[in-house]
Amino acid sequence: MIDDPVITVLLAPVLITQGVYTRIVTPKLPEAEGERAGETGAGKPLKLLILGDSAAAGVGVQSQHQALSGQLVSKLSIDRLIEWRLEAETGLKTSDTIKKLEQLESFQVDIVIVSLGVNDVTGNVKLKTWLVLQDQLRSILVAKFGAKVILLSSIPPMERFPSLPQPLRWYLGRKSKAFNSELLRQTCDFSELKYMDISFPLEEGFIAKDGFHPSGMAYDHWSDLIVKEIRQKLHDIKAST
Repeated sequence: MIDDPVITVLLAPVLITQGVYTRIVTPKLPEAEGERAGETGAGKPLKLLILGDSAAAGVGVQSQHQALSGQLVSKLSIDRLIEWRLEAETGLKTSDTIKKLEQLESFQVDIVIVSLGVNDVTGNVKLKTWLVLQDQLRSILVAKFGAKVILLSSIPPMERFPSLPQPLRWYLGRKSKAFNSELLRQTCDFSELKYMDISFPLEEGFIAKDGFHPSGMAYDHWSDLIVKEIRQKLHDIKAST
């Protein structure tokens, strides 16, 4: 298991030191500027909610048009009236997002895109705790917001982040893999959940200048994968009715 106390204790002094150092030297990029809610396109309405941390908030690009939300809305609004809303903030863990949703007034959505987990991994949240929080997140999205489809983006392969030194990179990569594996297993129990393996080359052009966040190219690729899944889901729903 990733929560191996022996490994954690043995590596703790090095991991803590490297974690502090990385936070100091890594450039602090702002969230993308622009609207975080709106309505665009024409056709049958589709209500979209994007939730998450700094990646969902568009850190790594200047404008929300270049970020995940903007690219999703642009591509989906070709043949749909998209009512969309972005609730994302740098540093959010899953527990923070749940609290945010609890404080919001209820509104109805069709599809939710979730980008969470990196801050849970770096924040030393236990795997079992995180899975409980993921189930709480699912429950509130269905019960309070009427979500029909919840697309869960995988945690990126942190063992390949160029901004992280070793052994911190190895440790966080090991933990992110375990989180992804168990999240995939948990999604199999609920029809509204879909695990999205979001993989793109962690190389020049796909990573922002901080060596940690997606670039515009990565957001484009990420949105393509999600749009493809959404269109398939909509096709399946139409075929079943």
